[in-house]
Amino acid sequence: MVEYEYRVVSFTRGDSRSDIRRALVEHAEYGHWELHRTRIYLGGVQRTWLRRKIIRVPRQY
Repeated sequence: MVEYEYRVVSFTRGDSRSDIRRALVEHAEYGHWELHRTRIYLGGVQRTWLRRKIIRVPRQY
């Protein structure tokens, strides 16, 4: 079964689209995160969930 770890990134109403895109691209390129879900709330706050696979290396005795 595949396991994921998650990170929640929040952006305010005043953040521009280019700033949001740049931040998400940096997470994707350097942290190997992928976009899982994005929600925009009534106040204009955008919350984005990122995920990446947890790779477990089996022990060798």
